[in-house]
Amino acid sequence: SGVAWNESHHCRLLAGLVPDQFQMCRRNLEVMHSIVRAARQTKSVCQKTFTDMRWNCSSIQRAPSFGPDLLKGTRESAFVYALAAAAVTHSIAQACTSGELPLCSCGPVPSEVPGPDFRWGGCGDNLRYGLQLGTAFADSPLKSSKLGTQALKAMNLHNNAVGRQVLSDSLDTKCKCHGVSGSCSVKTCWKGLPNLDEIASDLKSKYLTAIKVTHRLVGPRKQLIPKETDVRPAKGTDLVYLINSPDYCTPNLHLGSLGTQDRQCNKTSLGSDSCNLMCCGRGYNTYTEEVVERCHCKYHWCCYVVCKKCRRKVERYVCK
Repeated sequence: SGVAWNESHHCRLLAGLVPDQFQMCRRNLEVMHSIVRAARQTKSVCQKTFTDMRWNCSSIQRAPSFGPDLLKGTRESAFVYALAAAAVTHSIAQACTSGELPLCSCGPVPSEVPGPDFRWGGCGDNLRYGLQLGTAFADSPLKSSKLGTQALKAMNLHNNAVGRQVLSDSLDTKCKCHGVSGSCSVKTCWKGLPNLDEIASDLKSKYLTAIKVTHRLVGPRKQLIPKETDVRPAKGTDLVYLINSPDYCTPNLHLGSLGTQDRQCNKTSLGSDSCNLMCCGRGYNTYTEEVVERCHCKYHWCCYVVCKKCRRKVERYVCK
């Protein structure tokens, strides 16, 4: 992230690039800031999204050296590929808007007719340019690499496309009011993308309902079709996976499971972060922690807030 990205030899600093990505880096050096930012966001957003689950996305820190949980076609790898593909498109689209990139600017004015109470203006996110470069960068390893089976490549390409589709569907109208004393007599509107956290939340829902598939010959070519015959065909908005995941309860390096020992759990929750589910029935230990917080805050005219520091004891619960 500290690299200037103004010399083509900087592209050699990134581990894991396939030849097509390396060439893209050399031709589009100015885009690399956005791509590096997308990789960093993918890591942090994935871990934040799965903080309450047994698999908490901690293995993504090893990228690009993924472990078995992200290499063997699990539903976890489906989520990570979809999120990463969405993140790189999102980052480039917003970099156009902010003026970071010389070869693109604001998104095109929407073709739909504006309503009577607003006009198109502002600077919309350039989703079209983001999709163009983001797709080229994210999909090229799956098209040129000799690593992995054809089934795994087809799965990852499908999930990349799902991530971008969720992002495209999230493009929404955002507005700013103008008028005397904030009367909003005129609104200027543009098309903008939400935070990546919202995209990750949508993809987590798809992760929970992902469809197990197999790569089989259908007519003249191989396609991803549901493993179970009574399951509907996978659509372009469904995440798909090839193999079942471990339960992630106990450490197993072969399966990429780190286990949940010493993970914090919620004693009063009934969800996936509950001590019963997180600890896989092994029970939990309780300890007390002293936390320091701001308290007794007072507003002083004008214009600052003064607070005291209070200490209180909090009970924590960790899995055995």
